[in-house]
Amino acid sequence: MTPAPRVPEGLSARVPAEQREPGLDRDGVRLLVSRGTEVSHHAFGELPGLLRAGDLLVVNTSPTLAAAVDGSVGHTRVVVHFSTRGDDARWAVEVREPDGRGTTRARACVDKGTVVRLPGGGRLVAEEPLSPRGDRLWWARVSGAEVTALLREHGRPIRYAYTDRDQPLSAYQTVFALPVPDGTGSAEMPSAARPFTARLVTELVSRGVQFAPVTLHTGVASAESHEPPYPERFSVPGESARLINAARAAGRRVVAVGTTAVRAVESAAGADGVVRPRAGWTDLVVTPERGVRVVDGLLTGLHEPEASHLLMLEAVAGRVAIDRGYDAAVRGRYLWHEFGDVHLLLR
Repeated sequence: MTPAPRVPEGLSARVPAEQREPGLDRDGVRLLVSRGTEVSHHAFGELPGLLRAGDLLVVNTSPTLAAAVDGSVGHTRVVVHFSTRGDDARWAVEVREPDGRGTTRARACVDKGTVVRLPGGGRLVAEEPLSPRGDRLWWARVSGAEVTALLREHGRPIRYAYTDRDQPLSAYQTVFALPVPDGTGSAEMPSAARPFTARLVTELVSRGVQFAPVTLHTGVASAESHEPPYPERFSVPGESARLINAARAAGRRVVAVGTTAVRAVESAAGADGVVRPRAGWTDLVVTPERGVRVVDGLLTGLHEPEASHLLMLEAVAGRVAIDRGYDAAVRGRYLWHEFGDVHLLLR
């Protein structure tokens, strides 16, 4: 697809909406709506009036982890981003360097056998790259500490350089987040759902909009190289599969809240378009060539031009809609990233 316009300086959301001015709540963001080639501008609080009774929203219930932990390699300070727990109790991690501004930059000198000392006597050993595509993420084994306990005691949310300051973990939890018995979750917030409040969800339910919960634990994104997503854990429960199939059979719209929800539900859909209960790992990358089998619409944040997520958006809404929507977002000075404005794409 034609690259979306580059994000102009000053359009990164640097703090959550509720901190930008007095009286705002999480839903105090803007909503760009693309219906085919038509674009319209709204407040996010108008969402209930833009949906129809019977529409089904697929939402991700994964909680966000305090996934960034300080450590050291020899005498060098590092920050470990814990991404994904494997089936063998290892974790996929990214080792980064402090950048002096409270955030981090990529670190290129991790090799097999690199040892990172962690708080409380923990020790992390890098064993092998997660993927042949590169060595940004490594499978690593931690000893002397239980990782989920380590994150609770010493971790903080992953923060990128476009934000102003650290935020509490609560700022990164969505209204749909549910605790997971094994203490795992997402390294980065499923951010498309962040603007939802309990009040807004209640209004949507009162208007006949339904919700289908799924789970996909997001790994660490590549802030520098915009790699395709790695395999991630997901679950589509039986009741949600039933709700999705019933909506489709009745000709009602299935709208995913976030690219993570798309990846989960499309991973559970057969070639016949029927969604079946599934849980495990997904390596699905949704592209225009693969297309979507289930989703009729997508509510998502604004992604940088290099982001692989744009291929998924094009699969849902088409190239022309994405090009026009992003051009309108730039001209309208919408805010990007996890604390920014949102985009509703409807076919």
